[in-house]
Amino acid sequence: MSRAVEVSVVLPAYNEQATLAETVTITLDTLAEFLPEGAYEVIVAEDGCEDRTPEIADELAAEHEAVRHIHSDDRLGRGGALEYAFREAEGETLVYFDTDLATDMAHLEELVESVRTEGYDVATGSRWMPGNEADRPAKRGIPSLGYNKLVRLFLRSDLQDHQCGFKAFDRDALVTLLADVEDEHWFWDTELLVRAQRAGFRVREFPVNWTPRGDSKVDIVRDVFGMGSQILRTWWQLSVSPRITRKVSLGAGTLLVVVALALMTLYLDPSSVLDAIAGADPAIVVLSALVYLLSWPLRGVRYRNILSRLDHASDGWFLTGAIFISQTGNLVFPARAGDAVRAYVVKARRGIPYPTGFASLAIERVFDLLAITVLAGSVLIGLVATGGTDDLAAAIAADIGTVTIGGSAVDPAAAARTALQVAAGVGAAAILAVAVIVVNARREGNLVRRGVGALSSDSYADYVAGVIEQFVGDIQTVVGDRNSFLGVGGGSLLIWTLDVATALVVFAAFGVDVTLSLVAVAFFAVSVGNLAKVLPLSPGGIGLYEGAFTLIVVGLTAAPELTATTALAISIVDHAVKNVVTIVGGVVSMAWLNVSLTTAVERTSDVEAEADPQD
Repeated sequence: MSRAVEVSVVLPAYNEQATLAETVTITLDTLAEFLPEGAYEVIVAEDGCEDRTPEIADELAAEHEAVRHIHSDDRLGRGGALEYAFREAEGETLVYFDTDLATDMAHLEELVESVRTEGYDVATGSRWMPGNEADRPAKRGIPSLGYNKLVRLFLRSDLQDHQCGFKAFDRDALVTLLADVEDEHWFWDTELLVRAQRAGFRVREFPVNWTPRGDSKVDIVRDVFGMGSQILRTWWQLSVSPRITRKVSLGAGTLLVVVALALMTLYLDPSSVLDAIAGADPAIVVLSALVYLLSWPLRGVRYRNILSRLDHASDGWFLTGAIFISQTGNLVFPARAGDAVRAYVVKARRGIPYPTGFASLAIERVFDLLAITVLAGSVLIGLVATGGTDDLAAAIAADIGTVTIGGSAVDPAAAARTALQVAAGVGAAAILAVAVIVVNARREGNLVRRGVGALSSDSYADYVAGVIEQFVGDIQTVVGDRNSFLGVGGGSLLIWTLDVATALVVFAAFGVDVTLSLVAVAFFAVSVGNLAKVLPLSPGGIGLYEGAFTLIVVGLTAAPELTATTALAISIVDHAVKNVVTIVGGVVSMAWLNVSLTTAVERTSDVEAEADPQD
C-alpha cells in the first residue's frame, strides 16, 4: 500500500523495553487525532540496545503499518541515532520526542503544525517559558537552568530551553543544519538550535507541560561536563575561528608587540636597556652563538631519523640546510609559513612527498614537547633533591614580602618551597606520563580511547581521544625501532639542552653568576619563551619571546644584578643570537641548495593543497 507520508515521528530508544509499546500506542493515537491515515509514520530509532527493545520494536512494526524499526548494532549516541533515523524518514516534517513521554502529548499537534502548516523551520518545546507546568527536581532543574544560561551567554541563543526532548524540523532545513552539526550525543539538540538561529532559520519555542518520568539517563557529572566542553567548542567555531585569519593574526600580533613595547617604556628606560646590551662581553656573546650552532647538526640528524622511519632516506647535512631555510622562513614571514617551506624543499630537492614532509614535522613537534616535559620535570626533581629549592624559594619570597592571612603571618619562603616540591611531584608525574605514552605507543592496542571514554562518551570526548591517538600515533611511528627512537628522543633532549645552554652563556656575558637555581630559571624562561613563539602573532615570535623570558626571570630571581632592565637586555641578546645564527645558516643553505625563499613561500598554498589527503 503506497502512502504519502507527510510527518515522520522518530522515537530514540535505548533500553526502553518497559515503556516502548505504550509510547508507540499513545503516539499513534495522538497523531490520528489531527492527521489523516497514511500521512504519518512512527520510527523507532533503536540504538544498540542491551535489552528486549529490538524484539519489541520488530513486533510493533509487524503489528502497525505506520511503525518502522531502524536498528543499530553499535551505540550511536542520542544525536547519532536521531540523525540516522531522520535520513531514513519519508516525511517532510520530522519530529522527535523522548520515549518516556515526559512532555504532555497534548502539545504534539502544536509542535507538528508549527512546521507543517505555519512555516517554521524548527519548533521546540520549552520547560522554562512562562505559561508551562514543569515539575523540575532540584538535581535536574538547577543544572538545566545553569546550562541554558551558559548557552545563551556564550552562543548568543534567544531560546530558554535547549534540551527539551520535544522538537520538529522542516526536512530541508534539517539536512542543511546536519552538514555542520558535529555532536552525536546530548549536545546535539543544542547545537542544532544554535546553528539554526545563526543561519537565519525561523525557530519557534513554545511552553509545554512536562513531568519527569523515571531516572534521567544524563550522567550529571560526565555528560554535563561533556556538554560544557561542547559549548566552548561551538563558541570557538562560530564566534572566534571565523575571525582568525593570517591578516588578523599578524595585525593583532603586531599591535600586541607595539603595545607591549609602549608600556615597557613607562617602566623601563630604553636607553638603559641599550646600555646594558652594550655592556655585554662580546666574546662570550660569540661563544653563545657557537653553542647554539652546535644544535643545528643535531636537528638534521634527528630529522633524518624521523624520515627514515617514514621510509625516506636522506643525508643529515642536506636536512640541516632544509631546516635552516624553513626556520628562516618562519622568521621572515608570518603564520609559520616556513613549515610549508621545509616540505617544499625536501620535495623539490629529494622527492619526498608533501604528506610525508608534513607528517615528519608533526612528529618532530611531538618529540619537542616530550623533551620539554622531561627536562622540566628533571630540573624540578633535581632542585628538590639537591636543595636548590632554597635559593629559588628565597628569591620568590624576597619579591613577595610578608603575607598575612586571617591575622596569621605566612612564611612566603616556606610556602614557595612547598609549591616547588608539589611542582616537582607534578614533574615526576609528567615524566611518568611520558613513559606511559611511549610504552603504550609500542603496543598494538591503543588504550587511549578506552580511558577517555570512561570520563565522557560525547563526540567532543571522541575528538579529544582522536587528538591523543594522533599524538601517540606520531610517537608510534618512531618507537618501533629502538635506534631510531633513541636518535629522535635523545636528539630532542640535546637540542633543548643546548638551547638553554645558549641562554646561560648569555647570562654570563652580562656578568651574572650561573648557579643551579639560575639553570632552572633559564630553562623555564627559554621554554615559556619558545611556547609563546608558537602563537603566529609576529614573525619569529619577536617580542613574544622577550616578554615571556623577562617575566619569568624577574619573577623567579632576586639577584641584585638581575633587574628588569638587565633581564630584558639578556632576552633580547639571547633571541637575537639565535635569530642571527638561523638567518646566516638559512642564507648559506639557500645558496648551497639553490632555493629561493620567496618562491618557496609562494608555493605554500600548493604544498598544503597537495598534502591534504582528501585531494
